[in-house]
Amino acid sequence: MAMTETELAVKAVSLDGEGLSLEQVVAVSRGPAPVELDVLGKAKLIRSRGIIEKIVGEDQPVYGVTTGFGKFSDVSVSPEDRNALQRNIIMSHAGGVGEPLPSDLVRAMMLLRANSLAKGYSGVRREVVQLLLDMLNNAIHPVVP
Repeated sequence: MAMTETELAVKAVSLDGEGLSLEQVVAVSRGPAPVELDVLGKAKLIRSRGIIEKIVGEDQPVYGVTTGFGKFSDVSVSPEDRNALQRNIIMSHAGGVGEPLPSDLVRAMMLLRANSLAKGYSGVRREVVQLLLDMLNNAIHPVVP
């Protein structure tokens, strides 16, 4: 499907984990503005992920990564169970009730989450942020009650 002249003229919003204006949030959440991860954002994600991989490789205790959560924070999680731990924490929060939020609000939340992760403080893989951006750029978003 060919883009219209208006869509071609829309400037991409570039995420670096820092400045993100209200106008940019609106342009992505309500309009056709594409969003991308800039070089600085990519570098911060790669750096922080490297730190996590080093810590995990050294088997250091890290809350919620190599240990359990809450009252299980002093329980070491074996390397073979760590992926399941991460999946389970996501699944334990994957529920909700009520009317679905408006699409533009959900898209704004996704953009803000991607920008927050691009700060490089979470240790997530760059691919996680890229998936959020790909979803936004392809008009895909979850139903959030």
